[in-house]
Amino acid sequence: MGILSWILLGLIAGALAKYIMPGKDSGGFIVTTLLGIAGAFVGGAISSFLGIGSFTGWNIKSMVIAVIGAVLVLAIWRKIKK
Repeated sequence: MGILSWILLGLIAGALAKYIMPGKDSGGFIVTTLLGIAGAFVGGAISSFLGIGSFTGWNIKSMVIAVIGAVLVLAIWRKIKK
């Protein structure tokens, strides 16, 4: 996937992660987007390592993996910020 696709996927994943885990976070939209992009990469890397996904293609499976990664990154972010 191209970098713009990853950014778009990360934007959507970040928004969905924020919807799944509502609460007050510092940084607003920009931080949520960056955490979503990081989550998309983390989710893709973990799924590739486990053999259940890859960094190529954009489908519902990659979206679910990106959202799971974004939720994971958002949870870690909240623990660090406390």
